[in-house]
Formats: sequence, structure tokens, C-alpha cells
Amino acid sequence: MSATVLSDPSGSAEAANETVRCECCGFAEECTQGYIDRVREKYLGRWICGLCAEAVKDEILRSSVSMEEAMDRHVAFCGKFRSAAAAPPPTAEDFMAAVRQLLLRRRGLDSPREMRSMPNSPRNGGGSGRRVALARSGSCTSDFGSLK
Repeated sequence: MSATVLSDPSGSAEAANETVRCECCGFAEECTQGYIDRVREKYLGRWICGLCAEAVKDEILRSSVSMEEAMDRHVAFCGKFRSAAAAPPPTAEDFMAAVRQLLLRRRGLDSPREMRSMPNSPRNGGGSGRRVALARSGSCTSDFGSLK
């Protein structure tokens, strides 16, 4: 993998910067040719941005590996991250499924849901037709007067 260098179209002497793209993360940065050359010299001919350079240095210190191994590990990590982060563009089927979900939710909110009852309830025809009241036991009553 090699860094992409794009020349500055203005061509002026004071704007001798070139846009270069990091080989690890793809970040584009404007740099002078001298700086680009120094970075490539330090990182085995590859141009990497400052953030990736710090990550490579950290990998060297943490794992005690060579510069080349640290660079390869970081390039692989960035590649996995970019491929995992890039979601495929939505398709027409995705759009139709989303609209269907919205319509189902809307219909569910507008129409009342049927009450579910026990199998023996009068509503289902399984009971005797009379309602049974729950009896209250004495232990459930509270005595607020004794709390003072």
C-alpha cells in the first residue's frame, strides 16, 4: 500500500504543500514535501499521519516488536475497523421493511388491543357467567392511626 500524494493545483511558491493520504487510516493532510520525506524515511517508506504514528510507537513499546511489525499490525487494525464501520447502503427492501414497521406500529397505537382474559372468564364463554368478587382479609388492612 502506498500513500497518495496530490499536488497543490495553485502552484504558488508559498503554497508548496501537497495533500498526502495516510496509508493506515486514510486521513488526508496537507504537508510540505520535506515533512513527507522525513515521515517516509522514519516509517519504512510509508507515509502515516501523526495519530497513526503515535499508535505505531505505542505498539513498539507495548509489544517489543520491530517497526515493520508494528506498522503491519496497525495497518491491519485500521483495515478491519474501516471495513466494520462501513455499513452497506440501504436498499429498496430495507426502506419497504422500515415503512411496514412504521405502519404496523401506527395501526397498533390507533386501534385498541383486545383484552386478554383467563380461559374460564365469561368473556371467553368458559365461565358460569357470574363474576366473583375477591374477599379482603383482615391482614391486608392498614391501621394508619397507630403510626403516630
